Amino acid sequence: MGKEMEQMFQRKFDKVNSIVDKHERKVSNLIAILQEIQTEYRYLPEEVLTYVATALGIPRATVYGVATFYTQFSMKPKGKYIIKVCDGTACHVRHSEKLRYLVREKLGLDDSKDTTDDLGFTLETVSCIGACGLAPVVTVNDDDVYGQMTPEALTIILDQLISKERSEGSIEEAENSDECPTRNGQVHELGDGKGCLGC
Repeated sequence: MGKEMEQMFQRKFDKVNSIVDKHERKVSNLIAILQEIQTEYRYLPEEVLTYVATALGIPRATVYGVATFYTQFSMKPKGKYIIKVCDGTACHVRHSEKLRYLVREKLGLDDSKDTTDDLGFTLETVSCIGACGLAPVVTVNDDDVYGQMTPEALTIILDQLISKERSEGSIEEAENSDECPTRNGQVHELGDGKGCLGC
């Protein structure tokens, strides 16, 4: 590989390099390295796994073996919001299946598709969240736990998340465009006509 190509490859993986360096490039830290990479990318891209193997001086098969053995790792891109519906015994007998169907319908997902095209949402069914006394339970990004969930309450939560995702998407689009978004019926432009003020 030529020096120029090597530098381009190096720049592409600067974040991965910093994670590997943080863990002293030790093979014994492979799981921690993969966890941080997944936090950064929301999944483990194939080219990144190959890069990690090279950086640690171990076979690709070793890295892939770890990445595919542990269920915490994903080889497929996941959404910004990971919605987990518990289907353990306590949740199942309290109709968690209705909650799963509601999420699928609301987000346009099915058996073959568990992540929205825009990578906004991922639906996962889990065997047990460990909150059986609160059944049925739904979590969002493992941070927010919603117990004794009903379809009505879940609809409100999903609507809030969808609205939040859309508004964040609008702000990102506005930041990347020359136009200022409308807020409360008013357009806020800076004096020079560029950018937004108060959005």
